[in-house]
Amino acid sequence: MTDHSALIDRSKPSIARVYDYLLGGKENYAVDREVGDFFLRDLPGSAEIAHANRRALVRAVGAMAREGVQQFVDMGSGLPTADNVHQVALRHVPQARVAYVDHDPTVLVHGRALLAAAGRSTLVQADLREPESIRDHPDVRRLIDFNEPVAVVFSGVLHHLDDSERPAELVRWWVDRVPPGSLVYISHFRSGGNEETRIAERKLQDSFGRGRWRTDEEILALFDGLELLEPGLLPCSLWRPDPEADGTAAPSAEDDLTVWERLISCALARMP
Repeated sequence: MTDHSALIDRSKPSIARVYDYLLGGKENYAVDREVGDFFLRDLPGSAEIAHANRRALVRAVGAMAREGVQQFVDMGSGLPTADNVHQVALRHVPQARVAYVDHDPTVLVHGRALLAAAGRSTLVQADLREPESIRDHPDVRRLIDFNEPVAVVFSGVLHHLDDSERPAELVRWWVDRVPPGSLVYISHFRSGGNEETRIAERKLQDSFGRGRWRTDEEILALFDGLELLEPGLLPCSLWRPDPEADGTAAPSAEDDLTVWERLISCALARMP
Protein backbone atom coordinates (compact mmCIF):
# COMPACT_ATOMS: atom_id res chain seq x y z
CA MET A 1 0.00 0.00 0.00
CA THR A 2 1.27 3.48 -0.81
CA ASP A 3 2.56 5.43 2.19
CA HIS A 4 0.45 8.54 1.67
CA SER A 5 1.92 10.19 4.78
CA ALA A 6 5.18 10.64 2.92
CA LEU A 7 3.36 12.72 0.30
CA ILE A 8 1.91 15.24 2.78
CA ASP A 9 3.26 18.75 2.15
CA ARG A 10 3.39 20.53 5.51
CA SER A 11 4.73 23.74 3.97
CA LYS A 12 1.52 24.66 2.14
CA PRO A 13 -2.01 24.98 3.51
CA SER A 14 -4.49 22.26 2.64
CA ILE A 15 -8.16 22.98 2.04
CA ALA A 16 -9.13 19.81 3.93
CA ARG A 17 -6.90 20.64 6.91
CA VAL A 18 -8.09 24.27 7.13
CA TYR A 19 -11.69 23.03 7.19
CA ASP A 20 -10.68 20.53 9.85
CA TYR A 21 -9.20 23.32 11.97
CA LEU A 22 -12.27 25.54 11.62
CA LEU A 23 -14.48 22.61 12.65
CA GLY A 24 -12.37 22.06 15.77
CA GLY A 25 -10.34 19.10 14.48
CA LYS A 26 -6.72 18.26 15.24
CA GLU A 27 -5.44 16.95 11.91
CA ASN A 28 -3.80 20.20 10.80
CA TYR A 29 -0.47 21.98 10.83
CA ALA A 30 0.79 25.48 11.62
CA VAL A 31 0.43 26.57 7.99
CA ASP A 32 -3.24 25.52 8.03
CA ARG A 33 -3.90 27.20 11.38
CA GLU A 34 -2.43 30.43 10.02
CA VAL A 35 -5.14 30.51 7.34
CA GLY A 36 -7.82 29.42 9.77
CA ASP A 37 -6.78 32.00 12.36
CA PHE A 38 -7.21 34.76 9.79
CA PHE A 39 -10.89 33.86 9.58
CA LEU A 40 -11.27 33.39 13.32
CA ARG A 41 -9.38 36.56 14.24
CA ASP A 42 -9.95 39.03 11.39
CA LEU A 43 -13.40 37.86 10.30
CA PRO A 44 -15.06 36.90 13.61
CA GLY A 45 -18.01 34.61 13.15
CA SER A 46 -16.87 33.41 9.73
CA ALA A 47 -16.15 29.89 10.99
CA GLU A 48 -19.92 29.47 11.10
CA ILE A 49 -19.75 28.97 7.33
CA ALA A 50 -17.97 25.65 7.88
CA HIS A 51 -20.32 24.57 10.68
CA ALA A 52 -23.48 25.49 8.76
CA ASN A 53 -22.18 23.60 5.73
CA ARG A 54 -21.46 20.48 7.78
CA ARG A 55 -24.83 20.48 9.51
CA ALA A 56 -26.62 20.84 6.17
CA LEU A 57 -24.64 17.90 4.76
CA VAL A 58 -25.80 15.71 7.64
CA ARG A 59 -29.43 16.67 6.96
CA ALA A 60 -28.98 16.18 3.21
CA VAL A 61 -27.58 12.65 3.61
CA GLY A 62 -30.58 11.75 5.75
CA ALA A 63 -32.91 13.24 3.16
CA MET A 64 -31.24 11.32 0.33
CA ALA A 65 -31.44 8.08 2.26
CA ARG A 66 -35.15 8.67 2.94
CA GLU A 67 -35.59 9.18 -0.82
CA GLY A 68 -34.52 5.55 -1.17
CA VAL A 69 -30.96 6.02 -2.41
CA GLN A 70 -28.58 3.49 -0.88
CA GLN A 71 -25.23 4.44 -2.43
CA PHE A 72 -23.28 7.67 -2.24
CA VAL A 73 -20.23 9.17 -3.93
CA ASP A 74 -18.80 12.01 -1.84
CA MET A 75 -16.56 14.30 -3.91
CA GLY A 76 -13.80 16.15 -2.08
CA SER A 77 -14.87 14.51 1.15
CA GLY A 78 -12.22 16.10 3.35
CA LEU A 79 -10.95 14.85 6.68
CA PRO A 80 -13.13 12.57 8.81
CA THR A 81 -15.18 14.34 11.45
CA ALA A 82 -18.29 13.60 13.48
CA ASP A 83 -21.25 12.28 11.50
CA ASN A 84 -19.45 11.30 8.31
CA VAL A 85 -21.58 10.46 5.28
CA HIS A 86 -21.44 6.70 5.82
CA GLN A 87 -22.35 7.04 9.50
CA VAL A 88 -25.37 9.20 8.76
CA ALA A 89 -26.47 7.05 5.83
CA LEU A 90 -26.22 3.84 7.85
CA ARG A 91 -28.57 5.26 10.47
CA HIS A 92 -31.23 5.44 7.77
CA VAL A 93 -30.25 2.63 5.40
CA PRO A 94 -28.40 -0.33 6.96
CA GLN A 95 -27.16 -1.45 3.54
CA ALA A 96 -25.82 1.99 2.52
CA ARG A 97 -22.54 2.10 0.58
CA VAL A 98 -20.29 5.16 0.35
CA ALA A 99 -17.31 5.96 -1.87
CA TYR A 100 -15.31 8.91 -0.60
CA VAL A 101 -13.10 10.80 -3.06
CA ASP A 102 -10.28 13.21 -2.23
CA HIS A 103 -6.88 14.01 -3.73
CA ASP A 104 -5.27 15.22 -0.46
CA PRO A 105 -2.90 12.59 0.99
CA THR A 106 -3.74 13.81 4.51
CA VAL A 107 -7.31 12.68 3.93
CA LEU A 108 -6.10 9.32 2.66
CA VAL A 109 -3.99 8.70 5.77
CA HIS A 110 -6.66 9.52 8.32
CA GLY A 111 -9.71 8.53 6.31
CA ARG A 112 -8.59 5.01 5.55
CA ALA A 113 -7.86 4.39 9.21
CA LEU A 114 -11.45 5.39 10.04
CA LEU A 115 -12.95 3.27 7.27
CA ALA A 116 -10.85 0.18 7.91
CA ALA A 117 -13.63 -1.34 10.01
CA ALA A 118 -16.54 0.20 8.15
CA GLY A 119 -16.71 -2.46 5.42
CA ARG A 120 -19.33 -0.77 3.27
CA SER A 121 -17.26 2.35 2.54
CA THR A 122 -14.10 3.12 0.62
CA LEU A 123 -11.83 6.12 0.15
CA VAL A 124 -9.98 6.66 -3.11
CA GLN A 125 -7.38 9.23 -4.06
CA ALA A 126 -8.54 11.02 -7.17
CA ASP A 127 -9.10 14.49 -8.59
CA LEU A 128 -12.75 15.45 -8.98
CA ARG A 129 -11.77 17.26 -12.20
CA GLU A 130 -11.05 13.81 -13.65
CA PRO A 131 -14.44 12.11 -13.15
CA GLU A 132 -13.75 9.16 -15.42
CA SER A 133 -10.85 8.09 -13.19
CA ILE A 134 -13.25 8.12 -10.24
CA ARG A 135 -16.05 6.18 -11.90
CA ASP A 136 -13.61 3.59 -13.25
CA HIS A 137 -11.60 3.20 -10.05
CA PRO A 138 -11.74 -0.48 -9.06
CA ASP A 139 -12.64 0.30 -5.44
CA VAL A 140 -15.51 2.52 -6.57
CA ARG A 141 -16.73 -0.05 -9.11
CA ARG A 142 -16.63 -2.75 -6.45
CA LEU A 143 -18.88 -0.77 -4.14
CA ILE A 144 -21.08 1.41 -6.36
CA ASP A 145 -23.50 0.04 -8.97
CA PHE A 146 -23.99 2.84 -11.48
CA ASN A 147 -26.99 1.05 -12.94
CA GLU A 148 -28.86 1.86 -9.73
CA PRO A 149 -29.66 5.34 -8.34
CA VAL A 150 -26.65 7.09 -6.84
CA ALA A 151 -26.34 10.17 -4.63
CA VAL A 152 -23.50 12.36 -5.93
CA VAL A 153 -22.35 14.80 -3.24
CA PHE A 154 -20.45 18.04 -3.91
CA SER A 155 -20.36 19.51 -0.41
CA GLY A 156 -18.28 22.68 -0.21
CA VAL A 157 -15.99 21.71 -3.07
CA LEU A 158 -17.07 23.30 -6.37
CA HIS A 159 -16.31 26.82 -5.15
CA HIS A 160 -12.65 25.75 -5.07
CA LEU A 161 -12.73 25.42 -8.87
CA ASP A 162 -12.13 28.34 -11.20
CA ASP A 163 -14.59 29.05 -14.02
CA SER A 164 -11.96 27.77 -16.47
CA GLU A 165 -12.29 24.35 -14.83
CA ARG A 166 -15.98 24.30 -15.82
CA PRO A 167 -17.67 23.06 -12.64
CA ALA A 168 -21.08 22.96 -14.36
CA GLU A 169 -19.74 20.58 -17.00
CA LEU A 170 -18.27 18.44 -14.24
CA VAL A 171 -21.67 18.07 -12.57
CA ARG A 172 -23.24 17.40 -15.97
CA TRP A 173 -20.72 14.60 -16.62
CA TRP A 174 -22.14 12.72 -13.65
CA VAL A 175 -25.75 13.54 -14.45
CA ASP A 176 -25.27 12.02 -17.88
CA ARG A 177 -23.97 8.79 -16.37
CA VAL A 178 -26.34 8.02 -13.52
CA PRO A 179 -29.84 6.54 -13.89
CA PRO A 180 -33.17 8.26 -13.19
CA GLY A 181 -33.84 8.64 -9.49
CA SER A 182 -30.24 9.58 -8.74
CA LEU A 183 -29.67 12.65 -6.57
CA VAL A 184 -27.18 15.49 -6.67
CA TYR A 185 -26.41 17.58 -3.60
CA ILE A 186 -24.35 20.77 -3.87
CA SER A 187 -23.33 23.30 -1.26
CA HIS A 188 -21.39 26.32 -2.43
CA PHE A 189 -19.95 29.61 -1.21
CA ARG A 190 -22.39 32.33 -2.18
CA SER A 191 -21.41 35.81 -3.33
CA GLY A 192 -22.87 38.33 -0.93
CA GLY A 193 -21.96 41.50 -2.76
CA ASN A 194 -20.39 42.81 0.43
CA GLU A 195 -16.96 43.45 1.91
CA GLU A 196 -17.02 40.25 3.96
CA THR A 197 -17.42 38.19 0.81
CA ARG A 198 -14.62 40.02 -0.97
CA ILE A 199 -12.16 39.68 1.92
CA ALA A 200 -12.92 36.00 2.53
CA GLU A 201 -12.80 35.10 -1.16
CA ARG A 202 -9.50 36.94 -1.64
CA LYS A 203 -7.95 35.13 1.35
CA LEU A 204 -8.93 31.72 -0.02
CA GLN A 205 -7.62 32.58 -3.47
CA ASP A 206 -4.35 33.88 -2.03
CA SER A 207 -3.98 30.78 0.16
CA PHE A 208 -4.88 28.11 -2.38
CA GLY A 209 -4.41 29.90 -5.70
CA ARG A 210 -7.86 29.07 -6.97
CA GLY A 211 -11.61 29.19 -6.45
CA ARG A 212 -14.54 31.55 -6.85
CA TRP A 213 -17.68 32.34 -4.92
CA ARG A 214 -20.78 32.41 -7.13
CA THR A 215 -24.15 34.09 -7.28
CA ASP A 216 -27.43 32.26 -6.69
CA GLU A 217 -28.01 32.21 -10.45
CA GLU A 218 -24.60 30.66 -11.07
CA ILE A 219 -25.12 28.04 -8.37
CA LEU A 220 -28.54 27.14 -9.75
CA ALA A 221 -26.97 26.71 -13.19
CA LEU A 222 -24.95 23.83 -11.74
CA PHE A 223 -28.25 21.91 -11.43
CA ASP A 224 -29.16 22.32 -15.11
CA GLY A 225 -31.29 19.42 -16.34
CA LEU A 226 -32.18 18.27 -12.83
CA GLU A 227 -35.42 18.49 -10.86
CA LEU A 228 -34.72 20.79 -7.91
CA LEU A 229 -36.33 19.44 -4.75
CA GLU A 230 -38.00 21.52 -2.05
CA PRO A 231 -37.12 23.98 -0.66
CA GLY A 232 -34.79 24.79 -3.57
CA LEU A 233 -31.55 26.75 -3.15
CA LEU A 234 -31.27 28.35 0.29
CA PRO A 235 -28.56 29.32 2.77
CA CYS A 236 -27.49 26.09 4.46
CA SER A 237 -28.88 27.16 7.83
CA LEU A 238 -32.35 27.51 6.27
CA TRP A 239 -32.26 24.31 4.21
CA ARG A 240 -34.59 21.77 5.88
CA PRO A 241 -33.56 22.86 9.40
CA ASP A 242 -33.82 20.34 12.21
CA PRO A 243 -34.39 22.24 15.49
CA GLU A 244 -34.42 19.00 17.45
CA ALA A 245 -30.83 18.27 16.47
CA ASP A 246 -29.36 20.91 18.80
CA GLY A 247 -32.38 21.99 20.79
CA THR A 248 -32.44 25.52 19.39
CA ALA A 249 -35.10 27.31 17.40
CA ALA A 250 -34.52 27.04 13.68
CA PRO A 251 -34.13 30.31 11.75
CA SER A 252 -37.09 31.00 9.50
CA ALA A 253 -35.78 33.71 7.17
CA GLU A 254 -32.52 35.00 5.76
CA ASP A 255 -32.85 38.11 7.91
CA ASP A 256 -32.46 35.83 10.95
CA LEU A 257 -29.01 34.72 9.80
CA THR A 258 -25.61 36.24 10.40
CA VAL A 259 -23.80 37.69 7.40
CA TRP A 260 -21.61 34.57 7.40
CA GLU A 261 -24.48 32.09 7.45
CA ARG A 262 -25.81 33.80 4.34
CA LEU A 263 -22.61 33.04 2.44
CA ILE A 264 -23.02 29.26 2.10
CA SER A 265 -26.02 27.83 0.22
CA CYS A 266 -27.14 24.37 -0.80
CA ALA A 267 -29.76 22.46 -2.74
CA LEU A 268 -30.76 18.89 -3.57
CA ALA A 269 -31.94 17.76 -6.99
CA ARG A 270 -33.15 14.56 -8.64
CA MET A 271 -32.29 13.05 -12.00
CA PRO A 272 -35.69 12.88 -13.80
